[in-house]
Amino acid sequence: MSTQTDIEAAVFRRLLEHLDSRKDAQNIDLMNLAGFCRNCLAKWYSAAAEERGEKVDYEQAREVIYGMPYSEWKEKHQVAATPEQLEKFNK
Repeated sequence: MSTQTDIEAAVFRRLLEHLDSRKDAQNIDLMNLAGFCRNCLAKWYSAAAEERGEKVDYEQAREVIYGMPYSEWKEKHQVAATPEQLEKFNK
């Protein structure tokens, strides 16, 4: 593995750690502000695996990103979106 790849992998792991420490940052907030969320990361993870000949389905990728099954994360940490968040998201 190259030094650049090592650094990129470390940055990705740090991003996941940061998102894990900020469960208050809901996916809709991330989407509204940055145009991507944890679910997007899971889709990208799955796609990157497939590009390399590996099979990582979306739910497996979500577990990597969320650090637990998505259903468990959703139950423990996701709150209902406010009307304002939904309005911004739908624009």
